[in-house]
Amino acid sequence: MQKTLVVIGGGAAGFFCAVNAARINPQLKVILLEKTGKLLSKVKISGGGRCNTTHACFEIPELAKRYPRGQNFLKKSFHWFNTNDTIEWFAERGVILKTEVDGRMFPSTNDSQTIIDCLLRDADKFRVEVQLGREVKAIEKNETGFIVHLPNDTKIVANYICVATGGYPKSVMFQWLQQTGHSIEEPVPSLFTFNMPGHRITSLMGVSIANTTVKVTGTKLVETGPVLITHWGMSGPAILRLSAWGARELASRQYEFYILINWLGTETESQLRERWQEIRETNAAQKIGNKNPFQLPNRLWLYLLEESGITAEMRWADLPARLQNKLIQFLTTHDFHVKGKTTFKEEFVTCGGIKLAEIDPNTMQSKKMEGLFFAGEVMDIDGITGGFNFQNAWTSGFLAAKKIGEASLG
Repeated sequence: MQKTLVVIGGGAAGFFCAVNAARINPQLKVILLEKTGKLLSKVKISGGGRCNTTHACFEIPELAKRYPRGQNFLKKSFHWFNTNDTIEWFAERGVILKTEVDGRMFPSTNDSQTIIDCLLRDADKFRVEVQLGREVKAIEKNETGFIVHLPNDTKIVANYICVATGGYPKSVMFQWLQQTGHSIEEPVPSLFTFNMPGHRITSLMGVSIANTTVKVTGTKLVETGPVLITHWGMSGPAILRLSAWGARELASRQYEFYILINWLGTETESQLRERWQEIRETNAAQKIGNKNPFQLPNRLWLYLLEESGITAEMRWADLPARLQNKLIQFLTTHDFHVKGKTTFKEEFVTCGGIKLAEIDPNTMQSKKMEGLFFAGEVMDIDGITGGFNFQNAWTSGFLAAKKIGEASLG
């Protein structure tokens, strides 16, 4: 008798589970349910429409370190399917991934549609039945498998279910899954930018600083990397990584805290003081506004001078000690009050979800209910920005598919 898999969620993890399960067992009936009218919407917009498919990180312990939540769980999962497997899987289907300087990997076409088309082709090839506008209300377990409850008393009978709905922003949205006996880690936003309402720094919107160190005061949270000044505050890789690692702590502070920025990267205040005399002597006759020895963007340099009370016309040789100390302080420990957050583009990521202790990391099967699987962000797993959330989607989707595909052959 033909067996049925119902995949709930038409994102990266759900699609990867559906197409791989259908490929592994061509006799399996695979139905993919998506509650909206769009498939693979995050894939479409990711990486500015280019789809940051994965990250060129090939050592499993190193790869797992890029996940603020889920590290130990993923160390086991990545043993079965990791970055190498992702690259190979897409290459077998004619999609070549290329690596950028920062390690992010994109389709060589620079177009997310390439990834979408590849997944849709496989869905077509292996006869995955895709149904749009189908929201699941409840899952009921019976002797032979499951009954999936949809609106208007519609039901689908299934032997296997893979839940790949993505992260939910509110815990109340997990209720239908809690009814299956699973527990939830409270969801909070993960990737977000820092708001600094009314702060003068926002007048520099669009200025990007390649190498900074940002620390959240009173915590162990610190990141080094690029920062982008925006019209509402600060963004860029260093800020987004801080938001991921600090997701729970920053939520507990209602997104009000202070950060210290070292605009010179890792050079400390004492190291800068040691070479300050040399900087002054080298540039003695120059106007400070014209001569910026730190390779900082000019608008930021002029802003820091103004904040320190230094006029751009002043010569380096005439810089008074009091103003010099202020400038050194602003360069290495510039403090900012953060009040509020903004979700990073449309790439909404939550930390929280189904507790990992209730899922087998080797198969993604529930430890509480045989035949029920999870994939992607619905679990309490989230990665920093750079392709890591997609890698979790591919890995978890594939492992669920492999177990379901093989089990249904029996």
